[in-house]
Amino acid sequence: MFVDVANIKIKAGDGGNGAVSFLRDKFTASGGPDGGNGGNGGDIVFVVDDNLSTLSDFRYKKKFVAQNGKNGGAGRCAGKKGDSLLIKVPRGTLIKDAKTGAIIADLSDDNPQTISKGGKGGLGNMNFSNPTRQSPRFAKAGTKGEELEVQLELKLLADVGLIGYPNVGKSTLISVVSEAKPQVANYHFTTLEPILGVVKYDETTSFVMADIPGLIEGAWQGIGLGHKFLRHIERCRLLVHIVDISGSEGRDPIDDFNKINDELRKFNEDLSKRKMIVVGNKCDMASEEQINSFADFIKSKGLDFYPTMAAINYGVAPLMDKIAEELSKLPPISVFEPNYVKPIDEQYNVNNIKIVKDGEIYVIESKWAERLLDSVNFDDYDSMQYFQKSLIDSGIIDMLRKAGATEGCTVRIGETELDFVD
Repeated sequence: MFVDVANIKIKAGDGGNGAVSFLRDKFTASGGPDGGNGGNGGDIVFVVDDNLSTLSDFRYKKKFVAQNGKNGGAGRCAGKKGDSLLIKVPRGTLIKDAKTGAIIADLSDDNPQTISKGGKGGLGNMNFSNPTRQSPRFAKAGTKGEELEVQLELKLLADVGLIGYPNVGKSTLISVVSEAKPQVANYHFTTLEPILGVVKYDETTSFVMADIPGLIEGAWQGIGLGHKFLRHIERCRLLVHIVDISGSEGRDPIDDFNKINDELRKFNEDLSKRKMIVVGNKCDMASEEQINSFADFIKSKGLDFYPTMAAINYGVAPLMDKIAEELSKLPPISVFEPNYVKPIDEQYNVNNIKIVKDGEIYVIESKWAERLLDSVNFDDYDSMQYFQKSLIDSGIIDMLRKAGATEGCTVRIGETELDFVD
């Protein structure tokens, strides 16, 4: 099954906690703190795999989690960094923020993209020793890894996109000019997924052609198969619009041409301005008058027209010459520029603190304060002093006073309730 859109949740690994430890050595008269730092959490990294052609691997597995960093140890031993998680996707996959639709990365080249960063390892107690605090019995907890819901959207990378109504000869043409072997039959929607073929024009020139499943009127609104596959036209450098010039199915070729172009414009205005070559196929079933009338109409639009009978390879060589000529003048396949603005990590944001009242309880809403609390050893005087100083330096104590908190009031941080000491 061809799957070209998938929503998944990704979470980088959490940082390991710093260790609380003291040197124990019979040859050392006075051992000091030697708790090591925690290891950083693993990242979530996306990489291109050219063996993949769809996003079907993400149809059932929806959550990906990288490894956590290990906790620090005694003897100043740092915890091991968590392994990053590599997620393989087809070339041409866009990674978007599922909530806003903003583009985070375009996986069109071989460069790995780190989308979620692992949490930082916490500091061991060896980092908190000073002349006045020689035996700190506390350490810092590691931070949480970044967590995000993303949408993966595959937009095929092809130089040439074959577009048009169903059953006009797109699959026949790509089977003639490339090694692609699509199913060819005389009924609508024979092609149910895009087909890529490499056209070897000469010894030095080749290009990728995509057979896009047939479009119909209303495709941009989801009618037929068009809405699902219109996105795959967006990267194409050149569009080859194939029309059944004979009107063998009772449609008017000019009307077909106008309706498909209208669908492109409604889906993406830029597509209506893309360089286009028009092919009148099934000439053997059309009269000379039909061919000339349609050719005059296309040329009046300033477009190049090529009559063909793809099934017997008639008129195909001049068409390939024109395609190769146009591609030599066109810019490379488009790459979507990221427009995602990464939000501030609230674990480090000491400026985003709110005090709200829940009945008689003063609630401190702050990820930074919650992280600070994770590092507190409530049985150690030095740790409590460090915690109190951090609350004063951040302005939380003043904010509590302004909110009306007095000695003995209950203050809540996360799930922990404390007595306010003024």
